Amino acid sequence: MRYFFNGKIEKQDNIYCIRIPFNVWEVCKQRDVIQADIVLDNKIIDCELIPEEKGNYKIHLSDDDVSHIDTAQIHKILLHISGSLIQMEQNSPYSFENPIRKIDGIDIIIQPEDGLCGQTCVAMLAGITIAEVISVMDCREWQATMGRVISALNYYGIDHSDVIVYTEGAEATLPKCCILMEKMGRFCHYLVHYDGKFYDSNLGVITEYDMNNLLGYLEIKV
Repeated sequence: MRYFFNGKIEKQDNIYCIRIPFNVWEVCKQRDVIQADIVLDNKIIDCELIPEEKGNYKIHLSDDDVSHIDTAQIHKILLHISGSLIQMEQNSPYSFENPIRKIDGIDIIIQPEDGLCGQTCVAMLAGITIAEVISVMDCREWQATMGRVISALNYYGIDHSDVIVYTEGAEATLPKCCILMEKMGRFCHYLVHYDGKFYDSNLGVITEYDMNNLLGYLEIKV
C-alpha cells in the first residue's frame, strides 16, 4: 500500500528523518524496523522506518538521500510499505471485475454502538449489514483499522485507489466517493463521502463537513 502526505525533513542526532502522520501499527500491522521506499522530489529512495513509541514512526534518510533537497521546505511524500495489508482468510466470491454491487448510491447505516464506524463504512459501500461485515473482518468494536477496512473492500470486490491521501486538516478536493478518516482521541473515526454528501454512522447524512477535522481519505472507484 502507498501513503501520500506532506512532510518536512528534520535533523535529529545527526540523522535526517521525516515524521509519518499516522499510526503504523494500526494501519499496517507491522512492528519493529520496517523496510520501505519513498518518492521524494521525483527520486525513489530505499529507507527504513524506525519506531519511536506506540506505533509512531519516522522515516530515516542518509546524507546522500537529502543532498539534492531543500530541507527547509515542506515536501510531498509518497511512502510505499510492502505487505502492509491484512489478508482475509475466507476465499472471496468477489473481485474488482465482479464486485458485490455497483456503487451508484449510498444508504445510511447507523452503527448500533460506538467503535463500529469502520465496519459500518464497508457495510454502506457493499450494501450489506454490519453483522455480515464483522464476520468477514473478524474484528469487533474499535478494531477496524484502515488496513482491515481496505482488506474488507478487497474481499467484496470494491475497487479503490492504492494510495491513502493524508491531508491533516488542509483543504482538499474530495473524489466522488471515498472513505474519510478523522482523528478521534487515539482512534480514527471513519465516514463515507459520496457525491457531495457525507454518510456518518453517528450523525446520519450531512451536507457539510469541516475539513479541519479530516486526517485523510481513500478514494473508492465508482
